[in-house]
Amino acid sequence: MPSANPSFAVRRPGLFGLLIAVAAVILVIGITAAFGLLGHDEEGGRLLGAATSRIGVVAIEGPITDADAVVAFIKKLRKDDSVKGVILRVNSPGGAFGPSQEMYMAVKKLGAAKPVVASFSSVAASGGYYAACPASRIFANRGTITGSIGVMSQFANAQDLLQKLGVHFESLTTGKLKDAGTPFKPLTDDQRAYLAGLIADLNQQFSGDVAAERKLGKDAIATIADGRAMTGARAKDLGLVDELGGQEEAVDYLKQQVGLTGDVPLYKGPKKKSGLFDKLTSALSLPDMKGLALLSLVSGLSGETALPQGQ
Repeated sequence: MPSANPSFAVRRPGLFGLLIAVAAVILVIGITAAFGLLGHDEEGGRLLGAATSRIGVVAIEGPITDADAVVAFIKKLRKDDSVKGVILRVNSPGGAFGPSQEMYMAVKKLGAAKPVVASFSSVAASGGYYAACPASRIFANRGTITGSIGVMSQFANAQDLLQKLGVHFESLTTGKLKDAGTPFKPLTDDQRAYLAGLIADLNQQFSGDVAAERKLGKDAIATIADGRAMTGARAKDLGLVDELGGQEEAVDYLKQQVGLTGDVPLYKGPKKKSGLFDKLTSALSLPDMKGLALLSLVSGLSGETALPQGQ
């Protein structure tokens, strides 16, 4: 005789099965975290703490607005004795000057501890090039867009539009340069000269560091550091790139430098942040929002307005 009150599993077998699957995934994640089994690198190379020699791969991707994650991962690779050398995989048009310079300094310190080789993807321009230029060897594809060594700053002036709307602004400052660049009034001659000097200072730092790392003379760097972008083939002729080739060629070169042969585990990072929902959708093979995120990134590149030119 059927039960008068059937169980939830009987009434909703499909939903019950889904809940069981989700619970199982959460349980597996919890157990593996508890026993330290999440220490594999992205290539499945080894558990953290094992003695396997490996190569680090630092991804510098997209517009550079913050250096924290990349710098932290570089520091981790520098202190990890199992990492015998590092590949900088760059696919970035650049970005803000400060974070680009911070990555440059981190890469320079890394290069003092172990071999560093750069591999340029589709674009490694301005701040993307700045971050990677301390590498002992730089690889680029023939069609890679790179260079763009220079600095720019753009200021919008909405004064006429706001006046038509009946909106007026007044600035009270402690000095005539304090509100330089405000969108509410044109630049004065003094402010324009001040900002031009600031940009020239930054450009001197940028081009000076590139000249020092690439061992270029004043005449050579003056020819290059005018903001122009160039192909990887042209960059090699001008001394900004050492070899034409992709990531595979860069890895093979680094393996020779550090005395490794065969299949070498790659320790990639920094890992992109992901929440529990991302882990569950990945584990259950459910569709995610990566396609929409990519569209946002592509459209965002066209509106990039940070300081370094081309960055």
